Amino acid sequence: MPLTSMTGFARADGDNATARWHWELRSVNGKGFDVRFRLPSGFEGMEPRLREELARHMKRGNVQATLTLDRLRAAAPLRVNEAALAVVIAAMKDLGERIELMPPRPEGVLALKGVLETAETEDVEEDREGFEKVLVASFGEAAAGLARARGEEGAKLQAVLIEQVNAIEKLTGQAAASPSASVEAMRTRLKTQVAELLGASPALSEERLAQEAALMATKADVREEIDRLTAHVAQARELFAGKEPAGRRLDFLTQEFNREANTLCSKAADVSLTRIGLELKAVIDQLREQIQNVE
Repeated sequence: MPLTSMTGFARADGDNATARWHWELRSVNGKGFDVRFRLPSGFEGMEPRLREELARHMKRGNVQATLTLDRLRAAAPLRVNEAALAVVIAAMKDLGERIELMPPRPEGVLALKGVLETAETEDVEEDREGFEKVLVASFGEAAAGLARARGEEGAKLQAVLIEQVNAIEKLTGQAAASPSASVEAMRTRLKTQVAELLGASPALSEERLAQEAALMATKADVREEIDRLTAHVAQARELFAGKEPAGRRLDFLTQEFNREANTLCSKAADVSLTRIGLELKAVIDQLREQIQNVE
């Protein structure tokens, strides 16, 4: 199963007898799963259903979902709220008994908040619920499209990552084949270093000399780092071939790659091995940068 990128874009359009709409979904890399919605006023109640639908298609990334809505139906008719109007008339009558008032103008009364309202009916509410279901279904199409886009981007990204892991494997092989990494070369260097040590401190005890020789041998031996790099290459390929999101584990693995490359450089006994170690670090940095986009 190819890796999935956290970067993608998708759009879904729809219309019915009352409205036209389109969804736009954009996602970029993120440490977790974060979704931000931009919905028309009054549609905020859809967010839990939208979030649940999106979670069916992806596990990580920062996603922004925008709904653009154009109403086609004429505005709902207005009506007088009789209860509110009665309260206003009673208040004006009571006030008129206390002070002298000019006769109120009808448009002034109707302009008071609550006196004139939209004629909402049960049918309108039912239409609203049905319309939200249609919008959620359309969002599902956009979410599926975003998942496909992320998958296509992930396939391209995986090809790049495979090349970089292959380069790490090649450089690891070069390090293993380096003359300075051979057992004979390490033995020769150790003899030279021990001789220098004896020349500087001829009075060293055999026990101390053995300790110093063991320390020199450990510092000179890069076979353990090479073995670990080889094992990390194999693990990376296993993660590439896995069925679960591998971004977090690959990110951790690049840290392990980098640790071994640093140690290899610090132990390098000649310029050629140092050069290989530095090239390894450069490729590993490129690998880690790309992996930041993997889900």
